[in-house]
Order: sequence, then structure tokens, then C-alpha cells
Amino acid sequence: MLVELAIGDAYGAGFEYADVALIHRHNNLSTFVKHPRHKIIPGSYTDDTQMSIAIAEAILSGDSWAPEMLAQKFVDAFKRDPREGYARGFFLFLQNVEDGTQFLKEIEPTSDKSGAAMRAAPIGIYPRISMVIKYSAIQAALTHNTPDGINAAIASSLMTHYFLYGLGPKKDLGHFLERQVSGQWAAPWIGKVTSKGWMSVRAAITAIGRSNCLSELLKACIDFSGDVDTVATIALAAGSCCWEIEHDLPEHLFDGLENGTWGRDYLCSLDAKLKALWEEYKLSGVDPV
Repeated sequence: MLVELAIGDAYGAGFEYADVALIHRHNNLSTFVKHPRHKIIPGSYTDDTQMSIAIAEAILSGDSWAPEMLAQKFVDAFKRDPREGYARGFFLFLQNVEDGTQFLKEIEPTSDKSGAAMRAAPIGIYPRISMVIKYSAIQAALTHNTPDGINAAIASSLMTHYFLYGLGPKKDLGHFLERQVSGQWAAPWIGKVTSKGWMSVRAAITAIGRSNCLSELLKACIDFSGDVDTVATIALAAGSCCWEIEHDLPEHLFDGLENGTWGRDYLCSLDAKLKALWEEYKLSGVDPV
């Protein structure tokens, strides 16, 4: 999940809000593309992946799922590895806070953009829908305590849950989500994706429904244009868990993904731990509903 998520994020970072002509020329999975304006090194992931790592580490810690713990995980992940990709205001905020306590005291959690949804995918490993909804809402409220911000995060995490627990075929994903959380999740997305979280989620659902393999899925996410790294982050996380979608991403995208201290190998280790935890949940016989 996390490795594919990071590839989607890093690949999409080269096309985020870029000219459509650039997408038409270079969206062929041949390489990670250098963004025409941003400083991000091709193959580097952004805040989408870094905050997903923080969520995964929170899950694996076994600590009580509380705002204080989550805020500290966000701060820790940033402080040990500051990187490009965050919105400027939030980047400066993270630079200035010392710990989770200060984070919660000084944050203005009024955004309805995509930040809470882009990091929510790992929460889908929890065995009950009610748990996924509860934990997604708690983490979203730290920064996106708005109806649209929270609902987009819940929908994003339920996408991975739906596939991990075999709750239905990908063609029914949107209808499943509409039964669990407010939103027009089954309505196909058309055109450019802008900053609202629900837009990225709907575009990701649409791309999954139209794709039979991860390579098709990644290209479809970028073709929307706009906030495509977030669309690809959400879609690749969920798509990697779907039995109907072939895992065929080019090897050079795995090889080209950054591999420093918190890079590809670390993501692989987190994936292995998340998989083991998911298998424990499956063996426990907990009803996913």
C-alpha cells in the first residue's frame, strides 16, 4: 500500500497543476518528471506520503488513538525529514511548533482541502467500518475539522478497507461509500481536480473504476490534471489492495523512488508490518461491518 502510494505521489508531483500539454507529452510512466516550477527532485515523495507514514506509525504504535498522539506523530515525521510539498502556511507552522501539544494549541483546523484525505489510506486496515470511520474522523479533525474535510478522509480510508476486506467489486465502490458517508461518491468525476478533498477522492474512485492495472490507474489519475499527486496517492493506495487490479507498475518507478532513511525500504518495512496486522485482524474473525 505505502510503496504504491508513494510512487503515485512522487510521479504525480511532477504534474501537479502543470499545463495539460506537459501531461500529454510525458504521462507515459517512462520516468519521474521534473515539475516545471517546483524544486522537488524527481522520484521524491511529498507531504501526502510523509503524513501517510505518520498515520501508519500511529497505527503500528498501538497507542490510544487520540489527537495528542496523532499530532505528535505529524510533528515527528516532519521534524526528522523536512521536505517540499506542504502548503506554505502549514510548512511554516510545522517548522515553528515543537511538539504535538503546541500543534493542537495553535492549529486552525478549518480547512476543507485534501490534506486529511491524502493521508487516510492506512486506516482502512482496521477490521470494522465503524472503527475506520471513527479513527478517520479523529485524525481529520486535527487539521480539517469541516464536514467536507472529514467526509473526504472517511471515504478515502474506506476505499482501502473495502478492498482489503473483500466487500465487493470495484464497480460498486462508490455506492458502498455513499451508504457509509455523505457525498456523491458514485458520480463519475470529469475534468480538472482542484484543492477540495472530496474532488480528489471522487477522481480516484472514477480512475479505479476505469482501470484494470496499476499502470492504467496511475496514468488515468494524472490525465485529470490539477491536484493529481493527491488523486494518485489516494487511488494507488486503494488500487494496490484491489484483487481486480493487476500490479504492473514499471520496475524503474520502484527503483527511482527515493530511498534514503525514510524512503522506499522504510516504506516496505511499514507495509510488511501493516500487512501482518491486517492478517491478524482477518484471522480474528471480526465482522468488517
